[in-house]
Amino acid sequence: MKIWCCLCFNQDDEPEEEEENREEEEEEKDMKEGGFENEGYSEGSIENEEEPEEIPRLGLAANDGRERDDNNDNNVRLFEGMVQAVRSGAHWDEAVNVGALASLRAAFRSSRRSMGESSSASSAATAENCDHDSHNKRAKVHSDFHGEENHDDSSSGKDVEGDESGTSKTEDSEVRMDLTDDLLHMVFSFLDHINLCRAAIVCRQWRAASAHEDFWRCLNFENRNISIEQFEDICRRYPNATAVNLSGTPAMHLLVMKAVSSLRNLEVLSLGKGPLADIFFHSLADCHLLKRLNVNDATLGNGIQEIPVNHDRLRHLQLTKCRVMRISIRCPQLETLSLKRSNMAQAVLNCPLLHDLDIGSCHKLSDAAIRSAATSCPQLENLDMSNCSCVSDETLREIALTCANLHVLNASYCPNISLESVRLPMLTVLKLHSCEGITSASMAAISHSYMLEVLELDNCSLLTSVSLDLPRLQNIRLVHCRKFADLNLRSTMLSSITVSNCPLLHRINITSNSLQKLSLQKQESLTTLALQCQCLQEVDLKDCESLTNSICNVFSDGGGCPMLKSLILDNCESLTAVRFCSTSLVSLSLVGCRAITALELTCPYLEQVSLDGCDHLESAAFCPVGLRSLNLGICPKLNALSIEATNMESLELKGCGVLSEASINCPLLTSLDASFCSQLRDDCLSATTASCSKIKSLILMSCPSVGSDGLYSLSSLPHLTVLDLSYTFLTNLQPVFESCVKLMVLKLQACKYLTDSSLEPLYKDGALPALQELDLSYGTLCQSAIEELLACCTHLTHVSLNGCVNMHDLNWGCSNGQFPDLSSISVPSGMVSSESSHEIIQRPNRLLQNLNCVGCSNIRKVLIPPMARCFHLSSLNLSLSSNLKEVDLACFNLCFLNLSNCCSLEVLKLECPRLTSLFLQSCNIDEETVEAAILKCNMLETLDVRFCPKICPISIGKLRGAFPSLKRIFSSLSHS
Repeated sequence: MKIWCCLCFNQDDEPEEEEENREEEEEEKDMKEGGFENEGYSEGSIENEEEPEEIPRLGLAANDGRERDDNNDNNVRLFEGMVQAVRSGAHWDEAVNVGALASLRAAFRSSRRSMGESSSASSAATAENCDHDSHNKRAKVHSDFHGEENHDDSSSGKDVEGDESGTSKTEDSEVRMDLTDDLLHMVFSFLDHINLCRAAIVCRQWRAASAHEDFWRCLNFENRNISIEQFEDICRRYPNATAVNLSGTPAMHLLVMKAVSSLRNLEVLSLGKGPLADIFFHSLADCHLLKRLNVNDATLGNGIQEIPVNHDRLRHLQLTKCRVMRISIRCPQLETLSLKRSNMAQAVLNCPLLHDLDIGSCHKLSDAAIRSAATSCPQLENLDMSNCSCVSDETLREIALTCANLHVLNASYCPNISLESVRLPMLTVLKLHSCEGITSASMAAISHSYMLEVLELDNCSLLTSVSLDLPRLQNIRLVHCRKFADLNLRSTMLSSITVSNCPLLHRINITSNSLQKLSLQKQESLTTLALQCQCLQEVDLKDCESLTNSICNVFSDGGGCPMLKSLILDNCESLTAVRFCSTSLVSLSLVGCRAITALELTCPYLEQVSLDGCDHLESAAFCPVGLRSLNLGICPKLNALSIEATNMESLELKGCGVLSEASINCPLLTSLDASFCSQLRDDCLSATTASCSKIKSLILMSCPSVGSDGLYSLSSLPHLTVLDLSYTFLTNLQPVFESCVKLMVLKLQACKYLTDSSLEPLYKDGALPALQELDLSYGTLCQSAIEELLACCTHLTHVSLNGCVNMHDLNWGCSNGQFPDLSSISVPSGMVSSESSHEIIQRPNRLLQNLNCVGCSNIRKVLIPPMARCFHLSSLNLSLSSNLKEVDLACFNLCFLNLSNCCSLEVLKLECPRLTSLFLQSCNIDEETVEAAILKCNMLETLDVRFCPKICPISIGKLRGAFPSLKRIFSSLSHS
């Protein structure tokens, strides 16, 4: 048997016997390249029950065999691969067979789920089952077809000897599927054509089922090199085919004549890319059932005579991009006709039922020819005459009088029409792109189309205004109308408006009960906007530079948009005072509105507001709003603020340097950042703490106007845990100690007016017992105060002493500080020596985890022995301490140590078994000291010795070899 695919038609005859071996090798290669190979399976075999009989060549075309609707497009995909000749005893690539079977099994499972059918499968068969006749067919598949290796020689890819029914001697190792012909037909109806071809090579039953004419109603040979003999064989094989596609075939005219004479049930015929003699059109009457004829890019006749198309049952005719002088069409049942881009000079139509006519881009048709063709079709509903430059208003008037049911008209690119005295009352869609004759006077004619739903007026260069009251209008487009200035629309059903690139548009008035979204971006001249849109929810007026403050009335309550939720006014630079009072507004964007000086929002459901670039804003009132967070730090000129927000949780005023009047009523506020609000006074702070009692984090950095009265008001904040008073002029911290009993984080950076005794309540009186993090960077506390703080406040976890000029040696090996006599937690065995165990057990554990002493120029020595009990210290930063000479650490949990730019460092002793990162950048330390220091750091992964002059590249190699745990060594002398 040979199965031919439309991808492999050629003019060659059967191969000669002496070339059979070479042909079979090429066939196997083509099958693999055609996508039939399935690499997921190992070698095996699928046996046919009966020897395949020789059958005629089959031209298999793409069709699912189930589409019967006259209006359905029968052009489907071509095959993606091909199946070559199948001969008796031929050896096939098992992967192909398995792929076919797997595809069928998947389709069968889908079919069984959908139809409720079931089929039986047995793992062994008896001799009686092998004697069934051809109506009880089985597909036998070896049990290793899923990819398991079969070591039996009898199943190594060759056919196995069997009885008359083809039964294998190894039946007990096979899986059987019993499928009746009806069930198999139903299953195959779910397969595409590739899988049908695959199924055809499994067995005789499947081959017969896959070749059933139900699956090959459409013969598609588009752009295929099929010979006349092959096509004749196919027509004999499938005389009941209903669709044929011969477009692009070399002998198209001869093939189509053969199809017309052979296929009496032909309903759809597709041709093109070649000449068609007039005899074809005369013979069309022989195709009594023909309903659709598609001809594309063809020369009809000899190009000068009239071509007749006469058919009593033809319903759809398409003659696109065809070369013909004149055409006459007499089809009493014709419903749709397309002559698009054809160059005929005359078209005579006798189609009384035609309702869809497309003559777009028929440049040679005269105005009179267009008028004659259209008016001869009184039932016309859809007319496309775009790019017919000669059509006139007179033709439109005749069409309007004759075709009373015309619903859709595309007259785009027709420069001579103005719609003067044209009345099209039933029109629903009107497209007038690039019609130079359309002006404001044309709106009078359009206003009579009271059924109009879609109106497109793009590139109408002379149009200056549009004023329409159309009850059914839903969609209107006005793009690139360079003289357009005024838009007035009234339609209860209006749902879409597209207006862009109309540089002179300055006034818009819209009334609609259906419009939900309005976008008028970049209308630079727009100054007046009036809306009565009850359902409008989203408005985008971005870059409308000429909009004035009156726009606020449009979008406030009573302005005509009661359901507005989102409003975008970005870069509307003419807005100066914005005031909205809306019970529906949820999102407001004023990004880039640099001229706004006053903002007043009374929008209880407002959740988002964007003010980036509003750098001239001086006063703002948000009373009330539904905001959860607000950032006003980008408004440096803001001096008066009033906020009433019941849902607000975070407020940022960072950078409002002139803010002096603030009324903040936010009962759920948890975070307030007032950094650099230099004019913020105690009375404002007191009022805020009274109304915002849930504040947890308060940042008052660089707020010099805040004094003791303001700090005492912090007692109204029972949940306050974070307080930042950095860069202030405080001299007394007693208000903080008394008011913030639950404080966990206290930042006092650069508070240079604090006295040495300011922190005594911390380490003498036990103030702030919950304090964990303390930042005293760049302060002026004396050495003794720092030492006592570090010795007594063992509950601190994070301490920062960066830049403290009075910070001297950090020596925790001597008993300078007096430790309370408390019993301690037992020290892990092996961590400390027996000599120091007695002294350690008398001291409490330190909870310190992070210690920063960056830039402390007076530190010369750092000693943290085991007796210091820093069991939790994990990070120590001593960088930029230029006079530091000696570091001796015994911290068993230290992971990070930074000694970069400690140029005086000479002694480094480390007993830090968990250290992973060590930074020694720009340290004048030699390689022996480094190697000895990290000897006990068994977990060290990162070492930075860049710009260390005493460490050479050879040392880097030694370190890498001596310490296998090192993953990264940074050195200026190597690329490691």
